[in-house]
Amino acid sequence: SWTTEGDPVRLPATLVQPMAASDVAAAVARTASGTPLRGIRDVAGPDVFPLDELGRITLEARPDGRHVVTDDGAGMFAVVTGDVLIAPEGAELATTHYRDWLRLQGPRRQRATSGP
Repeated sequence: SWTTEGDPVRLPATLVQPMAASDVAAAVARTASGTPLRGIRDVAGPDVFPLDELGRITLEARPDGRHVVTDDGAGMFAVVTGDVLIAPEGAELATTHYRDWLRLQGPRRQRATSGP
């Protein structure tokens, strides 16, 4: 979903609410082992970010010299409008914040600058 042309990473400012996979798994396990809902359980991460800001936070935490340019026409999330990727009011919010999750991941290998 990141659009790159050389150095800049182009991302729209679409609002997203990332959730750690371990929090997703815990929510699924609670739901599967609990009383039948006969409905929908909404779950989401505790933080809401514009996708371009999420990209900046991610690149700052990694050994990656690229920078983010806000481009509301870039990538597959560019077609999303409004707050449809944000959990509705009353959703169960996970406890893992994105910045905390990112710190736990540690530095990633620097991106390749050439190759296939």
